[in-house]
Amino acid sequence: MNDNASMIVVLCSHLCAKNCTPLNPSEWTKLADMMIAQNLQPKDIPDFTDEDMKQFFGYGEVEIKRIKELLDRAGSLSFELEKLSSIGIKIITRADKGYPKMLKAKLKGGCPPFFYYVGELALIDRSTVGFVGSRNVSDEDIAFTERTVGKINKRGFGVVSGGARGVDSAACAASIANGSFCIEYISDSLIRKIRKKDVILALQDKKLLLLSAAKPDASFSAGIAMQRNKFIYAQSKATVVVKSDYNKGGTWSGATQALKKEYCPVLCRNQKQYKGNAELINLGAVPIDDDWDGDAENISFSFSSTNEQLSLFDE
Repeated sequence: MNDNASMIVVLCSHLCAKNCTPLNPSEWTKLADMMIAQNLQPKDIPDFTDEDMKQFFGYGEVEIKRIKELLDRAGSLSFELEKLSSIGIKIITRADKGYPKMLKAKLKGGCPPFFYYVGELALIDRSTVGFVGSRNVSDEDIAFTERTVGKINKRGFGVVSGGARGVDSAACAASIANGSFCIEYISDSLIRKIRKKDVILALQDKKLLLLSAAKPDASFSAGIAMQRNKFIYAQSKATVVVKSDYNKGGTWSGATQALKKEYCPVLCRNQKQYKGNAELINLGAVPIDDDWDGDAENISFSFSSTNEQLSLFDE
């Protein structure tokens, strides 16, 4: 990591944070915007006096104390990062070239300051189609997922998913079995995930990239899982919703947000007996079935605006 990247981690990581409160993504974005406006960089912060922080950021005593406490844990944090690196877990920040460009362009300031990751980071620049759906699915839902993954793989797309059981896991496994690749934005338990035999093999074959905005040992959090959904849509050329509940659950929430925010074309399996699917199609998702040819580049789906921003300390 470069100096700016290291400082982002110091200010925002929840590692070694027992006696201090890291900046959350919105707080980091606000601070980053203030630095950009004044031609400052994160690496400058350790040299700031109390008066500097008052002058440049308008911070009061409480905020200054918080920043100092975060800076004071830099040594212990470095040690923890070395331990994670020894088991293959690294960090990519907004100040690093490898940070997902599509997330920056589509989510802008809503991007996490950094991700923990394991695997082939070069996969992040390859084209993907997202696959999402309920954890509780039928054999036919899984079969549809596998057939559809096969089509997009033949057109050169990999899969991006959330790594959950059901549609996510089936899509990832099918893509790798087809000789393609998968990117997973997971919301919890990265350390446990990388101990699984199939994951180890896929990582060794450079067919899998795992990213997480949560601590590597974090337990499941509905809030983080909901946040993770937007990463899938922002990363993909188009996202396939295989099965959704109606007006509840992560799949519904992620799909409706993607339609509203225009992250990417949303494709939905045309299963009228699934009320969630039918309502997503009513809201603007493109219906697909087994006749869809897997062409995610040419979809009749209108956006009212374009998104372009790659700032916040790109190198």
